[in-house]
Order: sequence, then C-alpha cells, then structure tokens
Amino acid sequence: MPDFDMLVIGSGPGGQKAAIAAAKLGRRVAVVDRPDMVGGVSIHTGTIPSKTLREAVLYLTGLTQRDLYGQSYRLKEDITVADLTARTQHVVGREVDVIRSQLSRNHVNLYAGTGRFVDPHTVALREVTGHERLLTAEHVVIATGTRPARPGSVEFDGRTIIDSDTVLALDRVPRSMVIVGAGVIGMEYASMFAALGSRITVVEKRAGMLDMCDVEVIESLKYHLRDLAVTFRFGETVAAVEQHPRSTLTILESGKKIPAEAVMYSAGRQGLTDELDLDRAGLTADARGRITVDEHYRTEVPHIYAVGDVIGFPALAATSMEQGRAAAYHAFGEPVGRMHNLQPIGIYTIPEISFVGRTEDQLTEDRVPFEVGISRYRELARGQIIGDSHGMLKLLVSPQDRTLLGVHCFGTGATELIHIGQSVMGCGGTVDYLVDAVFNYPTLAESYKVAALDATNRLRQIDRLGD
Repeated sequence: MPDFDMLVIGSGPGGQKAAIAAAKLGRRVAVVDRPDMVGGVSIHTGTIPSKTLREAVLYLTGLTQRDLYGQSYRLKEDITVADLTARTQHVVGREVDVIRSQLSRNHVNLYAGTGRFVDPHTVALREVTGHERLLTAEHVVIATGTRPARPGSVEFDGRTIIDSDTVLALDRVPRSMVIVGAGVIGMEYASMFAALGSRITVVEKRAGMLDMCDVEVIESLKYHLRDLAVTFRFGETVAAVEQHPRSTLTILESGKKIPAEAVMYSAGRQGLTDELDLDRAGLTADARGRITVDEHYRTEVPHIYAVGDVIGFPALAATSMEQGRAAAYHAFGEPVGRMHNLQPIGIYTIPEISFVGRTEDQLTEDRVPFEVGISRYRELARGQIIGDSHGMLKLLVSPQDRTLLGVHCFGTGATELIHIGQSVMGCGGTVDYLVDAVFNYPTLAESYKVAALDATNRLRQIDRLGD
C-alpha cells in the first residue's frame, strides 16, 4: 500500500485546495514544499505581497484622495521601502499561519523540503538537512508554480537589475526605473512606482499593452499613467543593459538609450519543473516549463495531475484554487462540475481593471451584434464621495436576447464589482434584470443600473427605427 492516497508537490493556491479537497474526502494526503515557501509564490513573491504593497502605496501617497484634497495631497512625504514592506510582511506572515492551520486542521501532512520523481508513484523528498526519504502515493498533483523568466544575456543583481521576485527586496524607492514588458505584472508595478514618484519608462516589443482588455479601458489607463509621468516605448526591444554604480543604461535596438536607477524585467514566467525529474515519471514540459493537461487536469500519465501556473493560462490564484479542487475530486471519483467559462480577470493597476466575457473587438471579429451601456463614476454619488471621477463600467448587451456578452470595469473596486456582472451572465440573466434591480444607495454597484438603462435606451431607439 502506498504511503498516501494523494501527494501534492507545492503548497500554493492550487496545491492547497487539492490537498484539502482530498482530505475532506477522507483520503490520506501529504504536501511537499520548502519551509520558506509555504503558501507558494502567491503568498511570498506574487499575488499577496504585490497587492498588499499596492494598498500601502495608495494609502501613503494619498493618490486616490487628490480629487478631493488637491493634487499636492500626500499622507507621507518621504516614503521608504520600510514603510511599504511593513504591512506586506505582516500580511504574508498571517497568511502562512492560516495555511499551516488549514492543512493541520484537515490532517494533511506537510513535509519541508523539495520533491523529485523517482518513478510515477514515488517522490524523493530532500529535506533541508540534505537527507532524502521516499514517499509513495496513488495519485500525485504537481502544483509547483512558476518563477520570473530571465533573459540569459542579462545579469540580474537584485539591486539595479531586478524582476518581480526581487523587486520586493529593494533597499530604496528608485527615482527612475525602466520596466521591460507591458503585461499584467509589468503594468501593476509601473502603476505603483509611478504613484510613488518614480520616473517610469515602459518598454514593450508589441504595439500595445494588455491586449486582452477593452480598448477604451486601456486608453483610460494610459491616460492616467501618462499623467503620473510614465513614458511608453511600444514596438521597441531591449538590445542591452549596462550596469553603472547605482544606475543603469538601457539600450534599445532602435538606438535609444534610457538612463535609470533600476531596470525591472517582466517578461513572462517559467514553470518550476526543471528539478522534478519529470522523465522518471514519464512526463515532459515545454520550453517554458509548462505541463500539458486534459480537461480534468490529468497529465499524460493518468494518475498524475498538474494545476496552477505550471499548466499555463490563465495562471491566476483564483482559477488555480478551482483547478486543485477539481483535480482532487476527479482523482477519487467525486462528481465535479466543469469550471465555468466566465472567469473574471482582475488586474491591479492604479486604477484597477476587471472584466468578464468578451470585448468589443472580439465580438466585432466574431460578427456578433451588441449594444453598449456605460456608467461613469462621476455620475454616481459614491464616485463623488470617494473622489473617483474617472472610473467607469461598461456593459455589452445582445440586441437579440438582451443577455450580457461582456462586462468591463475600470476604477475603484473594479475587481469586486465585476462579480455582479459575472453572476448575471452565469445565470443567463438579461440587462432587464439590472434595470429592474434595486441597488443600495450610494454605492458603486449602482453603476450597473445606470449602464443598463443606458443600454436599454439605445436598444429602444434601434427598435423604434426598425419598426
């Protein structure tokens, strides 16, 4: 008999939920992870610290209050790294305690160390002392996560040339910074450091940024970031980065040279699979270290599952959790519904962005007719109260059956607000439900009613002309 019914390698969001789900089914479960990484990348260098850092930036800079108290308003003049990380360290510590407690409460064995395959059912646990022991399991879940991808030609020193892991360990707030990559992580950090007063230059080889988002929302974000003195260099590629004492010089292939105190690379993620000895389990990973899975999160070896960032898109903590639960249920024959396609995307730029469903461009490309309803925060009493006059909510509505095809939000609370639209879409509701619904006043949620009325008024005009 194997030692465990399920062995999980990695304790991030996907690994945690797989382990706890299996334990709730009465199975013998173990989790393997480094003692300093309980909770995974999400807790230590990813989601939790970056979002906590963002809250500290917003609070200390007073950025969101400037519409109310003037553009010079600032809670603290000289913001240090210690000011920013104090809250982050507290939150990370508490979250690690919560995860340890959850695993212990569900009788999940937590082994400190790293794991590698010996054969498809056996994992060698290397403990911090260097001692190795073998653990056998009927099912194995790979939930090792990812690390920032680093170009081989660049020498990262964690001080002047950094990535999204080492940015949290900076000894001071740089006065200027080049951010290479205009993806989600790059734009989140660009927003934060720009709010702190750093002079930011974003270099992106593509023609634009965040191309999965609504065009109008991205234009609004660009406007806000440019207002914070962010410079964009789209269609540009970095040829070299020169290191100088406490500064850098970024040289672009076009010949442009950008001096800055620091350079941050945000050029994608690499799956943490190179030390797993996947071949001994009959598995392979692609060039990015990602593992291919089926709709049940099974790898090509049926009793081995993989969940979370290590399987690629969408690589979100929220979806990873659901993947972990679904994998555990499937492994032990427990009925589990398919993950809904309506997964909300949240991007914690300043201001934040969130959306669910399709964009205007996608609908146009698919030749799906739609009508637009918009609500702007400045029209809402709550928007005036909180000082957000730039936020907006956009509904994309089908003129045929009046269902919602997409919801896009930009501004304060966007990542919370989006779930109202997600619920209406998931239940097959129509824009008329939002028109007839009563929302608390004054709230930002009221934006749904305003946008719904805007859309239905447009639809009514079209119907009149059609008659």
